[in-house]
Amino acid sequence: MSAPQFNDWPHLYHEGDPGRSLLLMLHGTGSNEEDIATLAAQLDPAAAVLAPRGRVQENGMLRWFARRAEGVFDVDDVILRAGELAGFIAEARQHYDAGNREIIAVGFSNGANIALATAMLHPEALKRVVAFSGMYPFGERSTEVSLSGSSFLVLNGRSDPMAPLPSVTTLVGELQRQGADVEQVLREGGHGIDRADLEAAVDWLGRR
Repeated sequence: MSAPQFNDWPHLYHEGDPGRSLLLMLHGTGSNEEDIATLAAQLDPAAAVLAPRGRVQENGMLRWFARRAEGVFDVDDVILRAGELAGFIAEARQHYDAGNREIIAVGFSNGANIALATAMLHPEALKRVVAFSGMYPFGERSTEVSLSGSSFLVLNGRSDPMAPLPSVTTLVGELQRQGADVEQVLREGGHGIDRADLEAAVDWLGRR
């Protein structure tokens, strides 16, 4: 399978304030780049926004990588797609003349998982992640890339059946083991983004 060409990868881009970060907005399963881009305004209205579209389809729904069943990821495909996204980020930085502008990934659900996978495998492309309702993306595998200098905000509901707490615990432990700075926010409830999550994300972004 050949790597996707940047010009053939559907995405949205908004320049924003040149002095602000660029938010890489990554949608969940069944959503798209237009939906997730609206979240950026709630996080940082002045930020630049880059929102690509997931290139995998499952029963007509857009996704970032294949899965074998609910909560069971095709880890080989996760790794492949994370590499593709890292390449997209590098090309977007050049195409939009972003220079050294900080890129922060903000993902929900499946979008959070591909953000996490990309940052954990390719920290040279992505060092900051806000993960709403994400989980550990590599199944039974571990990774050994140094994440020193990377930072993650991990936000989850304690009773989320789609991102089970044991997997979230594994995620946080692996990020810390690899040297990342990790902040975790656990709330009551399940899958989704509530007001407390948004407030925590705004605070975290403000401190970056």
